[in-house]
Amino acid sequence: MPHWTGIVVVLVLFVLLFGGRGKISSIMGDMGKGITSFRKGLKDGGESDDAADGEDAIDVTPPKAKEKQKK
Repeated sequence: MPHWTGIVVVLVLFVLLFGGRGKISSIMGDMGKGITSFRKGLKDGGESDDAADGEDAIDVTPPKAKEKQKK
């Protein structure tokens, strides 16, 4: 038969892990929400970057006419 201190340690660990309001289930739920938000951000971020690049881009290439005149 296990010693009484071993039983107390197991009970304390059990209460910490599975007791209260379901800490593990809430942690896993939060992790699932985080992964969903991350995927949504990647999906939305890729589409908005393409649209923003076309509108906000600054053309810094020199005009071709000036290049021909210098040569």
